[in-house]
Amino acid sequence: MWQRMWRAVGSWPGFTPVARSLVGLDRQLGRLTRGRVVALGMAPSLMLITIGRRSGQPRSQPLLYLADGDDLVVIASNWGGEHHPAWSYNLRAEPRARVTLGGREIAVTAREVEGADRERLWRLIVEQWPGYRVYESRASHRQLRIYRLTPDS
Repeated sequence: MWQRMWRAVGSWPGFTPVARSLVGLDRQLGRLTRGRVVALGMAPSLMLITIGRRSGQPRSQPLLYLADGDDLVVIASNWGGEHHPAWSYNLRAEPRARVTLGGREIAVTAREVEGADRERLWRLIVEQWPGYRVYESRASHRQLRIYRLTPDS
């Protein structure tokens, strides 16, 4: 029930500024709960830990995700902002990352998804979180990057 309500609220134009202001709190909540509570429980969520391409330091970001088999799929929407999010550039520089999900930390390798697979995943992502359509229209000058995070063996 809650996730259905959040999906409706996520498409509301005023949602983005409010949600963006909560990212720092969400990041702390994700750390404290070891990934059990991320994105305020709005949709399936994880904490992505990348290595900063400039700093070399770990950077964490709460993100919604979609499960696709054993892989996790995330989208670099940046709330429909002008630029791709920093974590997306970090993954391009170093595709090895970690995910905290449900109290477990998982090593993953990221791959940007393109072509028919991207289109299929885009449809599934928007079905899960319709607000991504709003982000896509705001960022119409760029294509939102979609990443497949494959757990390392």
